[in-house]
Amino acid sequence: MLEPSDDVLDRVATLLIGGGSVVVPTDTVYGLAALASRPDAVARLFELKERSERQPMAVLVADEAQALELIEPPAQAVSTWMGAFWPGPLTLVLRRRSSARHLELGGDDTTVGMRCPAHPWVRALAARVGPIATTSANRHGHATPTTAAAAAASLVHPPGLVVDGGPASLVASTVVDATGPEWRVLRAGPVTEEDLRSALAGGGAER
Repeated sequence: MLEPSDDVLDRVATLLIGGGSVVVPTDTVYGLAALASRPDAVARLFELKERSERQPMAVLVADEAQALELIEPPAQAVSTWMGAFWPGPLTLVLRRRSSARHLELGGDDTTVGMRCPAHPWVRALAARVGPIATTSANRHGHATPTTAAAAAASLVHPPGLVVDGGPASLVASTVVDATGPEWRVLRAGPVTEEDLRSALAGGGAER
């Protein structure tokens, strides 16, 4: 995993604040990103992927504190998972605060998928610009590329910028719906159901 330079961070931050879209490396797959607070930019992501707005974008955050600005106070299980698996490949679908329902991320405006990635550069970017709307950098229904160039080429049109972070994984994050009284895994990934249960039982987690 390559760490882009501070100069690249400055360029990407400026582009995102201006409403642009960027292909960025993460600790899992390459992501197609825009500033979550820019509805015009998020709408562009759906166009670049040819993806229905019924399917929501996830949000990358710098840390747990930034996540808590967008979600209702989390249940104990969620707090435990954040402590055990963040930063890391776990996306948690949670209830939004009413003050965050203006974010046009697609899908249900009462929930949001949140992740704090184990990629210091991406966390630094989120700390600089705010929560980042993201989705895998590939055209909807197509294979997930493992290089920045292939990720950009798979989209309908070129994004505003492509950040090369070296070879990426083919495995996206685990997604867990924690919006109701019973949690459920929506997408299997690096964090297994056994890992989740072990953390809740006080067994900790392997990073």
